[in-house]
Amino acid sequence: MRLWRSVVGKLWLTILALVSFVLFILTILLLEFFENYHVTQIKNDLRATAQKVANIVESHSGDAIGKELALEFVDQSTKVMIAYNKDSVFYSPNIKPTDIISPTAILEDSELASVFNQGKTKIKELSAPNNNSKNRYENVIVASVPLHIKQGENGAIFIYRSLDVLKETTNQTTQLILLAAGIAIVLTTGFAFFLSTRIAAPLRKMREAVFEITKGKFDKKVPILTHDEIGELATAFNQMGKQLKFNMNALNQEKEQLSSILSSMADGVLTFNRDGTILITNPPAERFLQHCFYEQGRNEAFQPPEELLLQKVLETEMEQSGELTIQGRTYVVIVSPLYNQKSVRGAVAVIRDMTEERRLDKLRDDFIANVSHELRTPIAMLQGYSEAIIDDIAASEDEKKEFAKIIYDETLRIGRLVNELLDLARMEAGHISLVRDDVPIQPFIERVTNKFHGLAKESNVDLSCEVNTVHDKVFMDTDRIEQVLTNLIDNAIRHTSKNGYVKVKLKDSNNGCEIQVQDNGSGIPEEDLPFVFERFYKADKARTRGKSGTGLGLAIAKNIVEAHNGNISVRSKVGQGTTFSFFLPTKSVIS
Repeated sequence: MRLWRSVVGKLWLTILALVSFVLFILTILLLEFFENYHVTQIKNDLRATAQKVANIVESHSGDAIGKELALEFVDQSTKVMIAYNKDSVFYSPNIKPTDIISPTAILEDSELASVFNQGKTKIKELSAPNNNSKNRYENVIVASVPLHIKQGENGAIFIYRSLDVLKETTNQTTQLILLAAGIAIVLTTGFAFFLSTRIAAPLRKMREAVFEITKGKFDKKVPILTHDEIGELATAFNQMGKQLKFNMNALNQEKEQLSSILSSMADGVLTFNRDGTILITNPPAERFLQHCFYEQGRNEAFQPPEELLLQKVLETEMEQSGELTIQGRTYVVIVSPLYNQKSVRGAVAVIRDMTEERRLDKLRDDFIANVSHELRTPIAMLQGYSEAIIDDIAASEDEKKEFAKIIYDETLRIGRLVNELLDLARMEAGHISLVRDDVPIQPFIERVTNKFHGLAKESNVDLSCEVNTVHDKVFMDTDRIEQVLTNLIDNAIRHTSKNGYVKVKLKDSNNGCEIQVQDNGSGIPEEDLPFVFERFYKADKARTRGKSGTGLGLAIAKNIVEAHNGNISVRSKVGQGTTFSFFLPTKSVIS
């Protein structure tokens, strides 16, 4: 760091400038004082000398001894003019024509020449003619005193001295002041650096501590070297660091707690400021935003049919709610204002994915509708044929037996529907109980297939079984898997036209075996394939040839296979046939 940008440099320059300014003013004042003092002294000396010379000349007015004594009395730098009258003037030998001030100029000066008439002592400072400079050292000081030699005739003594003698004195004084100034500057510099170092050293320690604190090292302490203001500042700084560490730890704990709460929430949370910028999100909210951007390409997810919920919250300062459907999923959004003292600074949105709830509501409604529909037909038939028997519409015993048989079949159909509903409910609730054992798979497949040879022959459908596996036994519940296979074979025969075929295939798959039931029947439309394993699903009723089932068989089959840790799938094309496949893992994979 440059010296003049540091505290030491600034303090040193300040003190140095202050001392220099004081010395400059002091020098000017001292030089002025010494100059005025010496001029005053010169004037006093010239007045006294002139008076002494006048006394000597007056005491020896009759001879030339007075002039000689007067000249010996004054020094070489002092010049003397003895004027007995205005016309008779004696000049000292040191007066030369080349002098700056000529004797004539002195004699012709009205103020100095008034001594002849007034008889009073005069002192005046004269400047050389045509001297436009302000150099005072080129001036002379003239003292004139009256001289009384003859009665009624006044003379005068003129003594003058050049002020250039002050120049040497001024130079010496200036040298002394400069020497003193140099010593003062050196001492001031040392004192300034000493003082500023005492101040700057703790400040540098504090600066280093601040840099450490900015890096997260809140344990950094500043040494307390003095008990003055700097020491108190260091103490306060240490207390600040301790309190800052405490506050940061508290903030981090609250942040981690808030982050954990937000991350563990099933609902999405978004926080906005007034301009709509997103500040805080959690994982469900991020997934929601991804769906929104994918759907719309811009952040307008909070827009109900009327207007933006966020904008409405900012305008009304009241909680708003709405329901959105994006990519087939349903969301309920509740937006509440966030206040900053008196004004609204933003909003927080809670987003709840209601897709599953809406699906369950729809399933419940569909279930009630489907059960009602499935029960309506057999109940109506029971009612109708019962009334026919009661009203003696059936005249013969054969008709009565036929009506009774129909009533019996419909009763079995209702019982089968109720039992399947109970089984499906237990399976979906996870209460299915499996009795597993190592079952020889090939005899099992052949036995179940043989049960349908009579039905296949009656429907004029070729039923065959193909086994190609290295697994002798499969760990499974025989009754449950037989229920699955029975449902698939029965459906395949019922949906296959005359002269068609149904093939039951057993083959190896990764870590298990795969069982397929293939037919070349009417097939299932592609748009219906995703729903074939749902409850009460039925394809085109025309393909059932009057042998409609309950629509629960495939749903039950799926639950049974998944309970065995397997999976079931379907492939189909309209007019070409359908293939149902289910996979059963080996015992080692299950364990």
